[in-house]
Amino acid sequence: MMNSILHTPQSAKSMPPEIGKSIQLGESLVNYHDLGEGSPILLIHGSGPGVTAWANWRGIIPTLAQRARVIAPDMLGFGYSSCPVDTKLDLDAWVAQLLNLLDALDVGSVSVVGNSFGGAVALALAHRHPARVKRLVLMGAVGLSFPISDGLNKVWGYQPSIPAMAELMKLFAYDHSIINDDLIAMRYAASIRDDVQTRFAQLFPEPRQKGVEMLAQDESALRALPHQTLLIHGRDDQVIPLEVSERMLRLIPRADLHVFGECGHWVQIERQAAFTRVVSEFLCADL
Repeated sequence: MMNSILHTPQSAKSMPPEIGKSIQLGESLVNYHDLGEGSPILLIHGSGPGVTAWANWRGIIPTLAQRARVIAPDMLGFGYSSCPVDTKLDLDAWVAQLLNLLDALDVGSVSVVGNSFGGAVALALAHRHPARVKRLVLMGAVGLSFPISDGLNKVWGYQPSIPAMAELMKLFAYDHSIINDDLIAMRYAASIRDDVQTRFAQLFPEPRQKGVEMLAQDESALRALPHQTLLIHGRDDQVIPLEVSERMLRLIPRADLHVFGECGHWVQIERQAAFTRVVSEFLCADL
């Protein structure tokens, strides 16, 4: 497989911050951010409409990049990464994307932070290729079978409109004071860019419980995980219930759970400073 890295011109003033570097991985073109030096940390974003790696992680990348190398790709089917329209997107494809990216960047093993959908991908990567993962952080992660919540069903069933996006923002956040018209307009615009909604609607069609099952690992896989794992969850998460992380805590041998009170699904945004501190201490303590 031929890979080539295409650097985005930093002087391009019209370029949105979501666009970082581009790399051709087979038939896929992957947009990713690669900042800092040292022991690598891979950030895997969630599956909200219009999401990108930068939109998901922009609040913590600069801090982590002071102590480590931070790699944050747009997963296939999301953001500014692209692949052929007939590509089957599932855990096999997403794990392969990450392995190909790490190989192309000459990264052997990496600590992984996965958010929601990204937590399921992180778990699959760790289970299938344990030697490639150092430590694991799972924030509001899917990764186990559970009856789909009304919140997650609304997220995956999003149909573009300003009111629908406003409703999702209120599902994501416990503190509605952080939601304003500018944020809603920004996320709405991202959700209708180019073919974003077409791709998004194809990822998790009805019945959306199948999407949960597609992302779920067997409990035996979690019991076999050898990695130190930090589970992080907002107590008031309406998208992925806290009970999912509590089950993971009982299954993963070397797991700890940190629960943020008065916090929803957007832990990295609502509790940005505390979240960054907890993750940094867990991943960078030995650096």
